[in-house]
Amino acid sequence: MSTPPSQHSVTPLATGFTGHSLAFLSLRLWLGSRALITGLEKYSAKITVQEPLLDAAGQPDLSGAMMDVEKKVYGLKYYHALPDTLQTKFAAEPLLPGFLCTPFYALLGPALLILGLFLLFGIANRLTLFAMGALYTALTLGLILIGQDAGVSWLAIHIGLVAFALTLVDHNRFAVTRA
Repeated sequence: MSTPPSQHSVTPLATGFTGHSLAFLSLRLWLGSRALITGLEKYSAKITVQEPLLDAAGQPDLSGAMMDVEKKVYGLKYYHALPDTLQTKFAAEPLLPGFLCTPFYALLGPALLILGLFLLFGIANRLTLFAMGALYTALTLGLILIGQDAGVSWLAIHIGLVAFALTLVDHNRFAVTRA
């Protein structure tokens, strides 16, 4: 007994999704999210605001007492490429000239945001991954010079993930562009 022809024309949703394509998608989502959130955090700050002290019922205390509350906020005016302590260490390193550091600091946050978004949406994955690897390499070189070995190790893991993603880029699915 043969199967009716109409059943042969049905294509399962998962056709073409191999372990390699799912592995690439997983790496793409992780690396893209990591870069995007890291880029967003470059525009964050913790500020202290005064709020009324609340009583047990959640109402402002009758005495009018105020308390300091620390809140995390985001905005362009809060941009910081690196913590001040790291910038001070970089400024003291003779192999990192200031004329190179200043534009690098200015571009770090926007670059992470753009690379993260491009990778999440699947735009020019091969080029985006290469650029991400180059950025992580530049960050690694700076951390090597100031003796931040733990940071170097973390970035080495990122480089490994980028390299692995580049080996799987031919298995790209769910993307705006194929490569």
